[in-house]
Amino acid sequence: MARNRTYNRRNILVVVTVIMLAALGLTIRLGYLMILKSEDYAVRAQELHERERVIKAERGSIFDANGIEIATNKPVCTISVIHAQIKEPERIIEILSKLLGLSEERVRKRVEKVSSIEKVKSNVDKEIADKIREYDLDGVMVDEDYKRYYPYDSLASKVIGFTGSDNQGIIGLEAKYDEFLKGIDGTILTLTTAYGVEIENAAEDRIEPQQGNDLYLSLDVNIQKYAEQAALKVMQAKNANNVKMIVMNPQNGEILAMVNVPEFNLNDPYKLIDEIAADYAGQTLTAEKLNELLNGMWRNACISDTYEPGSAFKIVTATAALEEHVVELDDTFYCPGYKKVEDRLIRCHKAGGHGSQTFIEGIENSCNPVFMEIGARVGVEKMYYYYNKLGLFKKTGIDLPGEANSIMHKIDIIGAVELATMSFGQSFQITPLQLLTAASAVVNGGTLVTPHLGVEIRTSDGTKVQALDYPTTPNAVTKETSETMKNLLELVVSEGTGKRAYLPGFRVGGKTATSEKLPRRSAKYISSFVGFAPANNPQVIALVLIDEPTGIYYGGVIAAPVISDLYSNILPYLGIEESYSEKEIETYNIGSFQVPDFVGKTKKEVKDLLKIYDFGELYPVGEGDNVIEQFPLPGDTVDKDSALILYYSK
Repeated sequence: MARNRTYNRRNILVVVTVIMLAALGLTIRLGYLMILKSEDYAVRAQELHERERVIKAERGSIFDANGIEIATNKPVCTISVIHAQIKEPERIIEILSKLLGLSEERVRKRVEKVSSIEKVKSNVDKEIADKIREYDLDGVMVDEDYKRYYPYDSLASKVIGFTGSDNQGIIGLEAKYDEFLKGIDGTILTLTTAYGVEIENAAEDRIEPQQGNDLYLSLDVNIQKYAEQAALKVMQAKNANNVKMIVMNPQNGEILAMVNVPEFNLNDPYKLIDEIAADYAGQTLTAEKLNELLNGMWRNACISDTYEPGSAFKIVTATAALEEHVVELDDTFYCPGYKKVEDRLIRCHKAGGHGSQTFIEGIENSCNPVFMEIGARVGVEKMYYYYNKLGLFKKTGIDLPGEANSIMHKIDIIGAVELATMSFGQSFQITPLQLLTAASAVVNGGTLVTPHLGVEIRTSDGTKVQALDYPTTPNAVTKETSETMKNLLELVVSEGTGKRAYLPGFRVGGKTATSEKLPRRSAKYISSFVGFAPANNPQVIALVLIDEPTGIYYGGVIAAPVISDLYSNILPYLGIEESYSEKEIETYNIGSFQVPDFVGKTKKEVKDLLKIYDFGELYPVGEGDNVIEQFPLPGDTVDKDSALILYYSK
């Protein structure tokens, strides 16, 4: 009996001890949760009863040099569903699929998915979103959003770039300046029950979004239009693959236009352009192939593709030779139509040769043997020295993503043959922009500039946030050599292979090129011309490349006129005034015209004609309505200061 009582006391003691230990443990745990973890659980409790929705920030706009908006925003909406609040799922599925143009299956997956909030579709036009609002569907949220919009559709598409569904920059300037343009999203915090149902009339917290900053460019919409029109015109006329063109201020590197025709529609960037789609008509494209074609369509070949520059590179070779004083302007050369270098016979573009000629004539004629000779005089090491000074071993630093670098021989493997071909622009590759930047240094007095498009960052109210600066490198070329090269390249246009770029009243300098594509003897060429104006004080420089033109392919024949066409429009636009020499006035009858026949015309018809023909003075004689006699006579050549006498019937 005593033994049993002792046993029971022990059992009771054990039970009490266990209970006390358990109570102590629970007390410690409760203290831990209530004191040490109180803030954490308070946050969790708050999160359980809050739902956060993003308010998209309005992306900053992009403006051209004239303050014209070329990238802006359109108000759109994002449609979402909240599973816990849905009361009529079938009705929601029916209405959303119909108004949003989505399959019922796709909408059903979103509606039936158990989550705090599920996006159904973004970038929904405001008109459609307003219709959805009118249905007042429980569990359907309509949030304001923005969609990128490009007022000029395809203008400068590969330069401006576009944004994705999240409004983040994908390519071009949109990607490069994304951190300035994107802004900061805001949020809406709403209170819900433990089941996720929003509490009516409960206060909501709202953090307002911050609009992105605006980007101002050097690119000029009007010059871009002129350049695209000129490029498209020659592409269609020559049935070329594409045409690239860059227009730049050589003094500071500001890009005025950059063209890659055919361009694509920025407002529909995932649709293949007709030129590409036609090649795959009737075919089902894999996702991989479609992505490949889209990336090719978006590619800015002016900065991303390399090519052999051909004779336009003779600008660099001539500059190096003048800098090294290994050639004088009156040095004479002989061209039999070829030059033998080691065991190779390297031909000139003129089969019969140019015969005896000076260095000046060699540049005017774009003679390969002349440049092989002066290249040999400069030598490999010095030639590479000037390549480096003119920025040809590095990227230009333009403010666009995707820039490629040159492809050059290693200096220790260059022999006499390689040096000879490099002297006239073969056996290496550079980008079009690298060539234009080097040529700019040659003609602007010797400063290597950084080509760029971005000029300023401003807030939406126009307050300057940041001026964008770009490095320059002085003394890439001496001023003396620069002056000489400007004169020589003006002679190329006035007397040599670049005659078709000649523009009366404007001094234009430049260099033609016809580059044979690899593999050799494929009969595929790139025709190009680089030209600047005014030749004595260059304010604009442009490069055009025509890829695989059909028929005649010489740069002087088909590329030079493109720059002439461009400059005839943009030089007056840039405020560069015409200045005719006496020879031009005499040759082209500047300011003169043939007098039209006014006889028999009524006063209204005369008035219309005088809008075209600019006479200094008009003397009408007689009270009638029809002209019966005139002086000067029809067909006479007069200048605009001449007087016109018209005799009317009585």
